[in-house]
Formats: sequence, structure tokens, C-alpha cells
Amino acid sequence: MAITNLTVAGAGTLGSQIAFQTALCGFPVNIWNPHPDRAKKRLAALKPLYQHDLHLTDEQFDAAMANIKLITNEWDKPFSQADYIIEAVPEKLEVKEDFYQHLNQYISDKTIIASNSSTFMPSQLVKYVKDPSRFLHMHFANHIWQFNTAEIVGTKDTDPAVIQEVVDFARAIKMMPVVLHKENPGYLMNAMLIPLLSSALYLWASGVADYQTIDKDWMNSSGAPMGPFMILDMVGLRTVHAINEGKAKDNPASKLIADKLAGMIEAGHTGQLAGQGFYKYPHPAFEDPDFLK
Repeated sequence: MAITNLTVAGAGTLGSQIAFQTALCGFPVNIWNPHPDRAKKRLAALKPLYQHDLHLTDEQFDAAMANIKLITNEWDKPFSQADYIIEAVPEKLEVKEDFYQHLNQYISDKTIIASNSSTFMPSQLVKYVKDPSRFLHMHFANHIWQFNTAEIVGTKDTDPAVIQEVVDFARAIKMMPVVLHKENPGYLMNAMLIPLLSSALYLWASGVADYQTIDKDWMNSSGAPMGPFMILDMVGLRTVHAINEGKAKDNPASKLIADKLAGMIEAGHTGQLAGQGFYKYPHPAFEDPDFLK
């Protein structure tokens, strides 16, 4: 069965990007999201990014948007006819469990379900789905139109044919599919990246140095084109806060980070798409030619 009809559950940073990229490649896409105004804002915020990075015209952007249907709270329409559902709801286990419990009532026996979770592994979520053989994870890097990698991994129960269908779909939406042999916290990319971001956040939250100093040191010392706080702004600070808040009970460093980020989020400084995170956009300080001087 070829995947032709997609529903993305959640329109956060990555949910909105997955939906738009798929629509841009000609697929009809449903976005299921209980906050329609927030979803519309996130989709609209992609326009200047796609125009800057891929030179998309107004007509091309509008044509992709015409392939997207935004659905609020209705369960039957977006899920019962979907070939493929990508779950991108908030990174809290109780939220995901509740979502899957509702979803199981509406999907067909042919539907493939993938989680885009950055925090939880397939073995943690598969227990909530009706058919483990048709469940896997498909993880995207932020700014998927540029960093077009799709990390794909199932459980011991995932049908190999399902994995192949998702690999084919990844290629159809211009992603490079990367299939893991087994699950791993953080997949591949985040397993390497998260230690850097966590260390940077702790150095900032504990007062060792300000975020710009940390970015400058990392970039100048390693030759990297971006510093950790530039990356965090791209990821979106709501997601970063949710991850650290989830670990706060057992990890004092995560609690310190979550508490410090909470004030930024309350002020609306949630990252690049919001116009301000650690840096202010669309003209952040790190674009200054003298930033590293």
C-alpha cells in the first residue's frame, strides 16, 4: 500500500514543518490540532523561511497550503481515512497515552502510525497502540527542508514491510531515510547533539556564562557554524522546557534549566518562530559579521 493520505497530530514546531513539507510535495495533509490559531501562526511563519532557504514563490507556498486541512478536536474525519498518521503531540507521556487511547477507536486496520517523539522510544509508546506491527518512530530534525533527515526505527513487532513503506514515503517528501537497527535514546542525531545542548543550558542556567558567550566559545573553538543556543532557538523552547520539566523530579540540573526557561516562555520568547528566543529575529545578533570578534 502506498501512502497517499497523511494526518499529522499536533502543529508544534515539527508538526507544522512535517505537514507543510508533505503538502509541498503534493500530498493531501490533515493537521489535527486543538489550537487552530496557534497552528495557523506556525504554518504562516514557515513562509519567509522557505522563501529564504528554498526560494519558494508566493504561488508555490499558497499551492502547498491549499493541500492542508486544519481540523480541531474532530477525531473521525482526520484519522479514519488516513494511510499514515504522524503523532507530534507534546512531549509528555500522559498526553501521548491519552492521545493513543482515543486514536485507537478511529483508525483502520491498514493505518500506519509513527511517533515523531524526541524523548520517548518506540518500546515506551508501542503499548498504547492497537496494532504493534504497524507502529514505528519517524524522527525529523528541525528545519526539515534544510536538514532533511528522517530517522526511522520500529520495535521487534514492527512489520518490515511497514518500515519500507515509510522509507518510500520519506523519499517522496524529499527526506533522506536513515533506518536504525534498534532503538536508542535520541536516535542518532540527538544522541550526539543533546549532550552539547544540555551542557550549554546548564552553564547558562547556573550562571557560569551568558548564552552569547557560550555560543561564541563553541563556534570559535570548534569551527561549528552554529552555537548551541542558536540551535535551541530553532528547536523551540517549549519543547526544550517540556523535556527538562519531565526530568526535573529526579535531576536537579534539569529542574534548574526548566525553571529558568519558564520565565522566557511566559514572556513569549519561545524561539525563532516566535520572533524571539535567546536571540531576537529576524535579524539575530549572530548574523553580525563581527559576532565572533
